[in-house]
Amino acid sequence: MKLTTVGIDLAKSVFQVHGVDERGNTVLRKQLRRNQVLAFFARQERCRIGMEACAGAHYWARQLTTLGHEVRLIAPQFVKPYVKANKTDAADAEAICEAVTRPSMRFVPIKSEEQQTVLSLHRARAGLVKARTALANQIRGLLTEYGIVLAVGIRQVRVGVPALLEDGERNLPPLFRQLLSRLHEHLHELDEQVAALDRDITAWHQTRLVPRQHSSGGKVRLQGISKRGDVYLRTLMIHGARAAERTAQPDRSATDAWTAMMAQRRPKNVVLVARANKHARIVWALLAHRREYQTAYRPVRAAATDEFVDPTRGGALADDMMARQDRPWRVEPMLPRSIKLGELVRDPSGRFHQGQRR
Repeated sequence: MKLTTVGIDLAKSVFQVHGVDERGNTVLRKQLRRNQVLAFFARQERCRIGMEACAGAHYWARQLTTLGHEVRLIAPQFVKPYVKANKTDAADAEAICEAVTRPSMRFVPIKSEEQQTVLSLHRARAGLVKARTALANQIRGLLTEYGIVLAVGIRQVRVGVPALLEDGERNLPPLFRQLLSRLHEHLHELDEQVAALDRDITAWHQTRLVPRQHSSGGKVRLQGISKRGDVYLRTLMIHGARAAERTAQPDRSATDAWTAMMAQRRPKNVVLVARANKHARIVWALLAHRREYQTAYRPVRAAATDEFVDPTRGGALADDMMARQDRPWRVEPMLPRSIKLGELVRDPSGRFHQGQRR
């Protein structure tokens, strides 16, 4: 029988393989050592291969793709419902083989080496930041045992420790001073390493966070930030919202004004996540429609309709407007929510104004 679909349960040394033919009959159950995988699939005709998106999955997906196979990566939580009976390597491989054949299955895009390199930089930076925070807290704890309490913020540790070492009036033991000096040097080294990684990833801006959706009846509704997907990317979005909040100018930016209004009735962290969600929508719209960010952007109106449409919010009309480049667009100010189209009158210039309801 011809092998058409294969599920591979990845591991460190021994891989479990499960294969079926075009009718779904099992034709292959096999264990392969790591150094046997490429040689085995090089001898097989082109087939569809499914794997869980776990450690090493993107590497094997690239290698098997170069051999001519169609490789699909599946999130582990989508494979779990197909596992029969007890969890074993063979059962996992069979479940992957079953899941990859489902027409409604969602797959994980295969990352290139460049994409993985950039993500590796981010992971390394996150680890260094975590180590730096732990070291600063350790220094604070040690100083507290000697009755010295530093102000809040890691900057206070960077500045305060040298001042303590130079202060001869502090009755600190010589051995403790030496230890404190070593810890401060290590903190400085971590700062330099984080700064170096920051320079390496400054130009990277291709990843996006897709908001959670609840769409029905052809109408797209983008909701809050989901906890699915890349946790680190969501963290960056929230930190970016926090940085933007520190320099907010409600009188100059619509987003800042909206955030200030939200802050009057919601907790601070809730407002920050809401702002990160708004930033995520903007990033998604810029990438999806290949547009540049405009600070004074307003929704646009199609010439053939009186309906005001924001192309970044999706929908059939918005998609049609984005697809047809010959249709003249006219930028119009956003309408207050209290005004309906039936209450508007059009002046000779073509603009709408609120008028008397007839």
